[in-house]
Amino acid sequence: MPDIQSRKEHNAHDLLRRLLEQSRYLESGEIIRFLTAFREQLDGEISQITEFTHQREELLTRITTCRDYLRLGELHRRLNELEMAEFLKVHSVFTLHHNCTEYRDLLAQQALLLVQDELKENGRGEPPVPYALLSTGSDGRDEQTLITDQDHLIVYGDGGGDDADLWFADFSRLLVERLAEIGFAKCTGDMMPSNPTWRGSFQQWQRRLISIVRYECDPADFGKNMMSLIVLSDARYVAGAQDLAEELVETIRSVERDYFQALWGMAKAATEMKLALGFLKRLWTEGTGEHKGEFNLKLLAWAPLIMNVRILAINQGIPATNTIRRIELLQQERSFSPAMAAGLSQGYEVLTRHRILLQIRVIKGIQNDSHYLNPYELAADERESIRQALLKIEELQKTIHTNFSIV
Repeated sequence: MPDIQSRKEHNAHDLLRRLLEQSRYLESGEIIRFLTAFREQLDGEISQITEFTHQREELLTRITTCRDYLRLGELHRRLNELEMAEFLKVHSVFTLHHNCTEYRDLLAQQALLLVQDELKENGRGEPPVPYALLSTGSDGRDEQTLITDQDHLIVYGDGGGDDADLWFADFSRLLVERLAEIGFAKCTGDMMPSNPTWRGSFQQWQRRLISIVRYECDPADFGKNMMSLIVLSDARYVAGAQDLAEELVETIRSVERDYFQALWGMAKAATEMKLALGFLKRLWTEGTGEHKGEFNLKLLAWAPLIMNVRILAINQGIPATNTIRRIELLQQERSFSPAMAAGLSQGYEVLTRHRILLQIRVIKGIQNDSHYLNPYELAADERESIRQALLKIEELQKTIHTNFSIV
């Protein structure tokens, strides 16, 4: 299967071909007027997107030299506004993913350096051992959007003893506060390095992972630990000692592959996630309450797609974390037919696009919640594209249910 860039080029050529085919039905004078108007429109679009790019590059350069948290927060706000404006212009989910991930990585890297200097100035000295910052969640999958929170963890080298544990506890607490100041909201699930569960030496992380997959933890914490393992499946290097980060990522993947019972538990949870499909496979919406006529787009559509693709990718030993890339690689090794892969990719695009549009409505103060969508406010073809996405996810759930012999 072609990669993402090749598919984009193919789509662009196909669009141009269909556009030129329509000109066959026009007279020569009409063709000239049509193509002239199209060229003027295209020149305007190119000019505006070029301006977006120039503004973004200037702001990115300023991040790398900024030494002030308040100014970093202002740069973050301006980049978010720029990204929102470009998305409303071109509606490209993948452009927004790439850009948001790029500038938030730079912001996190700069915050890391500033916090490290801040601790040194306060008499805590340099980091006692090498360390790395990794991201999880949407950030770990290179799928950042306009509203973000902190989904980070820290791993540091072995051999530092209690002194290293204390230094990184102080470092992590300060880092979380500083990231919040520059626009990274604190994670409501406390998946941040200020929580001891989300930081540790390499050996501490190894022991933690083994205790989860061997079910050595408190049974009351089973659900929380399983969710932690799922989240760690998308871990990605952001800053610091890259070799240390990559070693931890490989350890996570190895543990998940080697302990099938843990992966089976994740697969069972994924196949049991509810979808917004009701009677006769129509879109289901809530019948009463505050969200009557709406459904939770995140919980009942987008998250099940992410989760089920992730499970299959882990089971097949696919190293990618990005959802679209996982789908492409799963087709390459024949876990997906071309039709299935295309349906899931299209489903991801349409569901994520509506998630972003909901976020924009929240940012603009039009509504308070970024998860609930009223499908009957959409055009019929758009509503049908969401339904088709849900049908593909349901098909994927059935495949995993069968492959893992879930009863």
